[in-house]
This record gives sequence, C-alpha cells and structure tokens, in this order.
Amino acid sequence: MSFDRRIVIDTGVLVSAAIRPESIPALALEKAFLHFEVCASEETMAELETVLLREKFDRYASMDLRQTFLAGLRKRAALFAVTQDVSDCRDPKDNKFLALAATAEAELIVASDPHLSDMHPWRGIPIMPPAAFLVGIR
Repeated sequence: MSFDRRIVIDTGVLVSAAIRPESIPALALEKAFLHFEVCASEETMAELETVLLREKFDRYASMDLRQTFLAGLRKRAALFAVTQDVSDCRDPKDNKFLALAATAEAELIVASDPHLSDMHPWRGIPIMPPAAFLVGIR
C-alpha cells in the first residue's frame, strides 16, 4: 500500500509499541500504518534493533516477540536513503530522525524523546507525542 502522507516515528515510541502491545505508542503505530507511509532509514532501524534487543527488555517481552516486531517493521516501513544533513537537535543522536523527515518529506514526526518534541514544530513539520497524534491526526 502506498500513501502520499509520510510519517517518522522515533525509537522510544517504537520500543514502547514493541514491548507493550496495548499501549498508547502501540496504538499510535497502528494508526500511523493505517494512514501514513511509515518512514525509516538504515540508521534509525539499526538504533531500534540495538535498543530493542537489550537484555533489560526481556522481562517485558520475549526476544522472539521483539525480533518479530523488528521483522514486521522492516517489511512494512518505507526505507529511505537519507540525503539531508541535519544538526539542529540538542542531542546529536536524534538528528537522524530530523534528517529522515527532511529526506522523506514527512508530514509529521511522532516522538517521545523531549529533545525532539521540544523542537515542535521543526521546519514546519509538527513533532508530537503518541497521545497527541492519536487524538489530533486523522
């Protein structure tokens, strides 16, 4: 399925969605897939995999479940080769989400990371937490 509307979702939201399938972040991800093309890059996927497979998440969700989540996301997300160089964020590790949004011409960024959400809006792109996305976007 192809959409004209594109969205970027940060690692924190995706980790919460993976380990808590009934959570607000999980519902936000589900809504994102229904209404948007969910964008990723090799860099954002690598970070997600590194974080999600950490041992500390074993008590929340099995390794198999987390690996299945990653495989499903890889299959469903649109992978972009990032061409923009961005250094606007106070936390340099978060610039990869901004660069992806700029490259993909995303309409929206859903982020739980305050370094990103505090930048709302960034270059005309709204940055909102999952709960606001659920309520405010159609």
